[in-house]
Amino acid sequence: MTRDNQNLPSKTPILWLLRFYFMLMVIILLPLLSARLVMTPLFLQFEYHRPDFPDDVYGFTREDRLYYAPYALDYLLNDADISYLGDLTFPNSTRPLFNARELHHMEDVKIVTRVAFWILTIGIITTLIIGLLAWRKTDTRNAMRNGIFVGGIGIIAIIITIVIMAIIAWDTFFTLFHMLLFESGTWQFLYSDTLIRLFPEKFWFDAAITIGILTTLFAIVLLAITGRYGNIVAWMKGFFRHNSL
Repeated sequence: MTRDNQNLPSKTPILWLLRFYFMLMVIILLPLLSARLVMTPLFLQFEYHRPDFPDDVYGFTREDRLYYAPYALDYLLNDADISYLGDLTFPNSTRPLFNARELHHMEDVKIVTRVAFWILTIGIITTLIIGLLAWRKTDTRNAMRNGIFVGGIGIIAIIITIVIMAIIAWDTFFTLFHMLLFESGTWQFLYSDTLIRLFPEKFWFDAAITIGILTTLFAIVLLAITGRYGNIVAWMKGFFRHNSL
């Protein structure tokens, strides 16, 4: 028995953990990265200029939306307190733009956003460091590539499932998403409330689809980079054979 064969059992758990780690990071980080790219003024411009985007029956013009919506976006990404939004007023009026329930919800959204992007930042840094270390040896490099490939296939399958669900049953998907992240009764508003006027359901539907598209494109790029794209069947046979006891 060669020295390499003697060392193989001790390396197997490490290689398995590497594969699992990179698979998990792909599944977690790609949607978060896509969500961050959607949370930009560019997406607001794109969305509000779409010809099928619904008008505000209560009077906001496109220009009003393009003026006020970035405040909501900036609040989620900066370090300001809720007065950043609470001090805003309607055009030519002293009436607050957002009511107390809307402000409370935005505070909740900011907490979720910060946690999500903290995970994204730490995840990217950690993955790059581990990736550089894993690249030094053939077995760990292959484990990393296998994990990325599994994650890429996995997240594409997840995104396809979510997109189908969103298209077929958007109301159910939207409700389940908010029930998962927010306290019951804190995220439902009147059609006349500012948050709904700025961000109607059409906005969130398009945002979800865009995140899904971006995530899928990133996953395809990763599949290509691993050098195994287009040979899924052969890879699956090799993966399960390599991981069999």
